[in-house]
Amino acid sequence: MYQKYLTKLTAEERQQLEELLSSGMIPARTLKHAQILLKSDSSKEGANWSYSKICEAFDVAPLTVMQIRKRYSEEGLAAAINRKKPEREYEHCLDGDAEAHLVALVCGKPPKGNDRWTLRLLKKRMVELTYAETVSHETIRTTLKKMNLSLG
Repeated sequence: MYQKYLTKLTAEERQQLEELLSSGMIPARTLKHAQILLKSDSSKEGANWSYSKICEAFDVAPLTVMQIRKRYSEEGLAAAINRKKPEREYEHCLDGDAEAHLVALVCGKPPKGNDRWTLRLLKKRMVELTYAETVSHETIRTTLKKMNLSLG
């Protein structure tokens, strides 16, 4: 089955989790991870539930419980309840300078024969002006959205 990771919460950690659960506005994932840790607690004051009981109560797979317990035992409480940061680095097509030029394009007049800028026209123009070797219209859209600009 799954490797058993013992979860022995300190009184301080247990109190921290209980306060987190009663605070109200926390992400669902954090809530569920905190609940799983509290039920996994094998210390004297803890619930010490089994994998199957936790899976049934919170509608999760045994692997999820194992991974939460493992992260707690290896990395601590914060790592076990919070979302893991992505390990992959994303390369951005447009740097700050290119984004500024994109904004200037959007604010300027559209090319002759067009009533307004489209995402594909902006994409084509950014490549023509060599602000980017290649760029997708979706990158243009997300950049404009990030800056609260619209084409309409």
